[in-house]
Amino acid sequence: MSRIQSIFRPGYRVLIAYLTVGYPTLEKTIKSAVLLAKSGCDLIELGIPFSDPLADGATIQQASYQALKQGVTSQVCLEVAQEIKERIAKPLVFMGYYNPILNFGLEAFCRSANRAGVDGLIIPDLPPEEGGELESSMKKHGLDPIYLLSPNSSEERILLVTQRSRGFIYLVSLTGVTGARQNLPPGLESFVQRVRGKTELPLCVGFGIASPEQAGRVAGIADGVIIGSRLIQLIEEDNSLSSLEAFTRSLRETLDQCH
Repeated sequence: MSRIQSIFRPGYRVLIAYLTVGYPTLEKTIKSAVLLAKSGCDLIELGIPFSDPLADGATIQQASYQALKQGVTSQVCLEVAQEIKERIAKPLVFMGYYNPILNFGLEAFCRSANRAGVDGLIIPDLPPEEGGELESSMKKHGLDPIYLLSPNSSEERILLVTQRSRGFIYLVSLTGVTGARQNLPPGLESFVQRVRGKTELPLCVGFGIASPEQAGRVAGIADGVIIGSRLIQLIEEDNSLSSLEAFTRSLRETLDQCH
């Protein structure tokens, strides 16, 4: 069992937090990750900044742009991951686009990620049909490949992703990009059930979750909740991170009430 799989257990809802590495600063990324882990997050997803983040909405796009302007590279992300790993025991996952990893070198990146204490990779622009080479390097270095499914995924794509993913499957709550939203789509429950019928892997839902109420709805049907854009907004709004801590604790309390 991988370290990621070990955080999932019957009756417990996993909380996954996303941070863009280097936004607003490297120091704040590390500080936020430690705080999130202490406040009830089970896994930290570290976003590698990229110039063309197609799956991300305005909040994460802007964070990525600012981090790139400050010189945050894949190598810097690896160093930040290692520093975070020295301070928390929770699993870490990189969320990044394929091009920077390809430029770094697939084998070299996976080896370095493993040494930094990273447990898995989420590559939103890499379809499983084209993921074989990266997957072989990930397997060699003990990293879980985590693929995404959206509500408009075909039955064939669902089967392929359930066969190739490890750790958990990332379910995109809606067709579109990331970003905090007022309401979650009405067909979310049926989408989760459709995937649930084809795999025993844990299912985690992300994109658009911005409140404890929305997180509670997701926790009623999925094994985990992924939140990113709202966390970045809270980091922007309150430099002390007290709002981030309070929000995270409220999420954890809500999820602990869901069984």
